[in-house]
Amino acid sequence: MNIIYEDAAILVADKEAGVYVHPAPGHESGTLSDEFVAHCPGSASVGSSSRPGVVHRLDADTSGVIVFAKTQSAYLFLRKQFETHKEVKKTYLAVCHGAPRPGKGVIESMIGRLPRRALSRYETLGRNGPLALVRFDIETGRMHQIRIHAKELGHPIAGDPLYGDRKKDLALKRPPARTLLHAVELSFIHPISHRRVSFSSPPPQDIVFCG
Repeated sequence: MNIIYEDAAILVADKEAGVYVHPAPGHESGTLSDEFVAHCPGSASVGSSSRPGVVHRLDADTSGVIVFAKTQSAYLFLRKQFETHKEVKKTYLAVCHGAPRPGKGVIESMIGRLPRRALSRYETLGRNGPLALVRFDIETGRMHQIRIHAKELGHPIAGDPLYGDRKKDLALKRPPARTLLHAVELSFIHPISHRRVSFSSPPPQDIVFCG
């Protein structure tokens, strides 16, 4: 586990791509929550028994910043923030097929099996041939929100097996080995100090090359 920050209430980690946050069918062990419990055995009963300490998630392919709660009170405090998304700020970097036009804007739509409002702000930061590095700041926290919004913009994330463009992926000189999405920054209100804290993760090489 790559630890960015830790105190009595929280642990902030830098998740590697390909690692599951919590157990899932076919991936019952070797998860980030397993590593969290190994590092903080006293937190094994925090939150759900199947996903101890987990207050939010990242897709297995997504790398970057994630926070765990070490105490039940911290868990309840953070869960409320992440559910309402009013105090939480999340920034992602995505490598997309082509650059959205205009280069900076807002996309809002209804997504999910039970459709709910989802809003993302985006900005193109750089180009590398057919690919573009796009920053997404999300104001809501719907499942697969950025991946869906990138597709709705007409510029799906490279390597995305669900919402992407397989033909364009295979046409690249270096076809991506994963969905090229990185959680670069996470900000929230700390459960003890009640002050805003922010944490960041440097983008891995497969994200950097596009910038």
